Amino acid sequence: MKYIVIGISNNPAFVLTDEIKELLPLHKIFSGGRRHYELIQQHLPSGHQWIDIKSEMGQLFAQYKQLDETIVVFASGDPLFYGFANTIKKFHPEAALKVYPHFNSLQVLCHRSNIDYRELSNTSVHGRTWDELDTALISQKKLIGVLTDGVKNPASIAERLLEYGFDNYRMIVGEALEGPQEVIRELSLTSARDSSFHTLNCVLLVNTFTKHKALGIADDQFSGLENRPNMITKMPIRLVSLSQLDLYNRTTFWDIGFCTGSVCIEAKKQFPALQVTAFEKRPECSELFDMNTRRHCAPGITKVMGDIFSAELPASVDAVFIGGHGNRLLELILLIDKHLVPKGRLVMNAVKVESKEQFIAAIAQLDYHLQEPVVITVDDHNPITILTAEKN
Repeated sequence: MKYIVIGISNNPAFVLTDEIKELLPLHKIFSGGRRHYELIQQHLPSGHQWIDIKSEMGQLFAQYKQLDETIVVFASGDPLFYGFANTIKKFHPEAALKVYPHFNSLQVLCHRSNIDYRELSNTSVHGRTWDELDTALISQKKLIGVLTDGVKNPASIAERLLEYGFDNYRMIVGEALEGPQEVIRELSLTSARDSSFHTLNCVLLVNTFTKHKALGIADDQFSGLENRPNMITKMPIRLVSLSQLDLYNRTTFWDIGFCTGSVCIEAKKQFPALQVTAFEKRPECSELFDMNTRRHCAPGITKVMGDIFSAELPASVDAVFIGGHGNRLLELILLIDKHLVPKGRLVMNAVKVESKEQFIAAIAQLDYHLQEPVVITVDDHNPITILTAEKN
């Protein structure tokens, strides 16, 4: 079975190439969105069959697979750019595929805005999480393209940037690109947040200046618990702990007992693509976490409040930092072990000898390699023993 996927413009006067004009009469089954059909119907052969593409992909491909002939699919722009050609690869990977691309919407917006897009970082929030955009923002990419949807639109994107302190970007919005209602607008984030837009739109975020970057955030830059200034993992300890977690080679990270959020925020700032989940049972830490993630431009950390033993945990993780255990260290390590993948890292900082001994005893019950402990003293504080175990 074969798919031919043709990328088209939003312009009703779009001109098909001679190759595509010659191809269409050779086929009778066509597919695409309702808007695509309105744009292309006049070019299709008489007696053709049209299959609407709707949201339920499983049902759509079940229908496709009942057909024993080539299906010609129309899509917007470049079908290989967050497009339907990739959906075919996912749901029908054994099928043959031929693609005829058009410019994607972000390329068109760069063309309209006379912007060199060699350094464009492409992201999508269309039916997706904020993850790709958050990663690009934390990385301070010079030019970020964003494919939007009805909820994550230019206004909500601007609101997110303002919420997390990314005031070093300006926004260009392309609406109904290549169509008769096309509009290009350049706005401040505040103006974009308070504006409405055509449902067909995409966004460029242009970096206007680079914010200061640091390997290590000073402790006094975190809001902390009232009257408990030492309830924070000190910066030198924090950085060595993150190093022990081997985060360059990890994709998922849990910070258990986050308190001020210093460890998970530092991790997210240094490794923007890392999937970070932070756990804390003390209610007073929730607002601190929100304040500190916004202050340090660190969106995208999943906050889980409450007892971790009652939480619905992600299926797997490959790096875990234990910042607190509520005197249930053995139980906690056994719980973590159910989710930690082979070669996953587990790190804990121990002040008390008892905590160090409990960690070592718990690890001894499991198939882990315990690394040589690292002992650090910061200023006049008590020595900290950084314990690291890797699952075999």
